[in-house]
Amino acid sequence: MNKNSFTYKKSGVDIDAADKFIKFISSTTTKKRGKKKFNNIGGFGSISNLPKNVKRPKIVACTDGVGTKIEIANLINKHDTIGIDLVAMSVNDLIVQGATPLLFLDYISINKINLPKLKSIIRGIVKGCNISNCNLVGGETAEMPGTYEKGKFDIAGFAVGIVDEKKILNKNKIKENDLILAIPSSGLHSNGYSLVRNIIKKNKININKNTFLKKELIKPTKIYVKEILSLIRKNLINGCANITGGGLPDNIKRVIPEKFCAEIDLKKIRISKIFRWLKNNNVNDNEMLRTFNCGVGFCLIVNPKNLSKISRYFSKNYKPYVIGKISKRKNRLKFNGKINWS
Repeated sequence: MNKNSFTYKKSGVDIDAADKFIKFISSTTTKKRGKKKFNNIGGFGSISNLPKNVKRPKIVACTDGVGTKIEIANLINKHDTIGIDLVAMSVNDLIVQGATPLLFLDYISINKINLPKLKSIIRGIVKGCNISNCNLVGGETAEMPGTYEKGKFDIAGFAVGIVDEKKILNKNKIKENDLILAIPSSGLHSNGYSLVRNIIKKNKININKNTFLKKELIKPTKIYVKEILSLIRKNLINGCANITGGGLPDNIKRVIPEKFCAEIDLKKIRISKIFRWLKNNNVNDNEMLRTFNCGVGFCLIVNPKNLSKISRYFSKNYKPYVIGKISKRKNRLKFNGKINWS
């Protein structure tokens, strides 16, 4: 063979390494698959069973990524949690409509296949799927030399869920005087990291030498699937919102009927240390609310008579608490008071 001939590998794409990674994914995702599931990894498409207990099935689909949180993972060389984030960002959107997550697919694009890094990411994705009780049925890994800098990559996720037509959570279920509950976040989740990284850069902070930041910035997004689906099965909620990009202002308004208003008392929001740190780095209140979840990872809208029944479905650190109510106004959202950052 001519030593000067062109090959895909010399161009930066290693098919053999990709095949090894596919075999790893297959061995990882089939351990708990059992006889009832199809083995889709490595095929052209994935095949999955539909649940038989859903009478009027509707499909709900979501897709998302983790943004520039991947740069934090690269900076501290820890990649085993952003896969959990990836699953969380999609399945937490699915449950807003009342859907049960069924399957998940991932897309990873990278400058050069790095098996240890990719295996860590996949382990996180598998863990996220286990937490949300959905199946990783396939995906794509693209080695893209010249597109990304050395060591850089991006990930995206796609989730599909199913819901009975009569169980869909829609705006029509929300009533005047319903209560708005906040469920605590696990931290920043996967939003606002470009602002976080800018603060770190401007202040010349080495997060590998800052134990607090190193721990907080890589915390995986809380997956709320188990708790929310339990509440839906018991008909205990009228609506809910995943507090992601755009924070409370943008995400609460998305589920409120035009004739109603979500009145939120900002003084009631419980702030954790990471958000105080951000606020103390010259970020104003409006910017904090529009960029970060500020400690509220998910919101429930419930009939007051159901309030006492809800807490039992949550662990100690994620007990919902009242932050507002639904009133008959047409501006969809009204903030009262100010957040206590101290």
